[in-house]
Order: sequence, then structure tokens, then C-alpha cells
Amino acid sequence: MHDAMRKYFLIGNFYFELIYPDRLTLPDHFLIFESDTLNIPVDYCYHLFLSGIFPAPDGICIARRPDLAVFRVSGHLECRYIGIKGTAGYYGCYQELSDRKARIFLQPDRMGYLTADPVFVSLFALERRMAAKDALILHCAYISCRNQAILFSAPSGTGKTTQALLWEKYRGSQTINGDRALLRIKDGKWHAEGWPVCGSSEICHHACLPLGAVVLLSQGEQDRLSDIKNSETFKRLYSQITINSWQSSAVQHTINLLEHLVKTVPVLQFQCTISSHAVDILDQKLQALKETSYENNPHQNLSVCSEGIDS
Repeated sequence: MHDAMRKYFLIGNFYFELIYPDRLTLPDHFLIFESDTLNIPVDYCYHLFLSGIFPAPDGICIARRPDLAVFRVSGHLECRYIGIKGTAGYYGCYQELSDRKARIFLQPDRMGYLTADPVFVSLFALERRMAAKDALILHCAYISCRNQAILFSAPSGTGKTTQALLWEKYRGSQTINGDRALLRIKDGKWHAEGWPVCGSSEICHHACLPLGAVVLLSQGEQDRLSDIKNSETFKRLYSQITINSWQSSAVQHTINLLEHLVKTVPVLQFQCTISSHAVDILDQKLQALKETSYENNPHQNLSVCSEGIDS
């Protein structure tokens, strides 16, 4: 018989409780977001069990792919069977019991899989919770420079990490997360925050900064910037957002949030080289945008935000 552990976590403004067996070791990057007990109700409670017996499928299957099957039960609640591409069977089952509670079943003989951040985080359907919290999960390298966030976004292999490293070398920036950032409006402005999945970069920090710009990268033989916000810009940005395509209301809400972000935050398309010149060109543009923004609103606050719960 094993005792149950109880911990609390804060990701963005989503505050949740996790009850789990004491013999289960949580990933280090997930534990970065562990929170002291706050004097507010939790948004959600997850109860995780080690069990090779999953609940039988129920309801209507609304999404299926080799590594995932999703069923809708009791109106809007979901039950998910979660696997890994190229591996037979499912390692976990996520079952919503209400709008504020879910059970998670994990195959005991597959606990070794949980050393990979995406495998563990997939058990919690966090993208579903973030949509309800007016937040977006963006595939990007997230750096901190001059007390603001700069996000390099592009498909895998395009050069996000490379550009982040160039900024560390030539501008003394810090990479907060090498693969994801959580975006939400705080104090009336868009901010970037940490996320417990960081890809192969292994760089994961808990930090919240005002969002200075989103840079959509592509590789090229010369450095060329465009800040024209056209339909192509929106499509490229949307393609890098983590979203459940089978949830039509969440999709529409994400589109609305993205439209607001594109209208209020600089979104640049940058065809770039791997060079200090690429850093110089982009930095000059960002400095000019910052000066223009300050002239329009000299009282804006660009300081690092403190951790906590905010609407």
C-alpha cells in the first residue's frame, strides 16, 4: 500500500492540485511550477492512479489518431486515451469527472516514459485548461532581453534555438524556454510565461515578462525583416499554437485571442542568417518599435512581473 502525495502548481493563472502515489517521481521541469498553498480555491484537481486497468470507452469518439483517442461524455466532458507515436497501446487515460476534477490512470510498467516532459504533461490536457483561462501555448524559443520577452517561432528545425543562442552571445539575453511559452494578458498587456515542456533544449524556467515581440523565423541567405501583418502572418502564427482542433468553441476563442495579440504586439516575419548581423538587424527594429511605443504611451510599465494570480 502506498501513500498519496498532494502538491499544488501554478502555470500562468491556472492553479491546480495534483494527488498522486508517492512512488511516482514527477519530472523536474514540472516541479519548477510547484506553488505554495495559496489562499484561494484551486481551479482544478487531478487525481492520478497507477493502474493498468483503464475505464472502458464511453460516449462519442470525437478525435482519433495513432497516439490519441478522445471521447465526449456527459455533454462537454472528455475522456482521453493517450499513447506515444510508434509505440503500441496507451500509457495513460485522462477522464474528466466535472468542470473542476479529473482522474488520470497511468500504466505502472510505463512510468519510465515520464522522464520525457511532453509524455507527462500530455496526461493533464493542459491546453484545454489554458483555453478556458484566455491563454495561448506557442511553439517558440522564449528569451528575456532588457526586461521583455522576445519569442522566436517557427516549425521544428528552422533555427529557433540557434537565434536564441546568438542573442545570448551578442546581447547577453537569457533563454527562458527553448520550445514553448504561455501567452496571456496580465494587467492589460500581453505577457510571456514559462511552460513545463522545453523540447530538446532542456532549458525551462518559471518567468513572466511583458511580451515585446513575436518573430516568425525562416531561413535565408540574407537578413530580411517584414512587419506587415497580413493573412500569411496570422496563418503562420496560428500553426504554432497548441490547440484541440475538435473543440470548435476553443478554436474560435483562440482565433479571437490571436487577433487581439496581432493587433497589440509586434509580430515580425524574419528571413535570417546565422550571424551577428541577424541579431543587429532585428535588435535595431525592436529598439525602434519600443521607442515608438513609448512615445505613444510613456507611462507603460515594462518591468518584470511578480508571480501570482491575476485575471
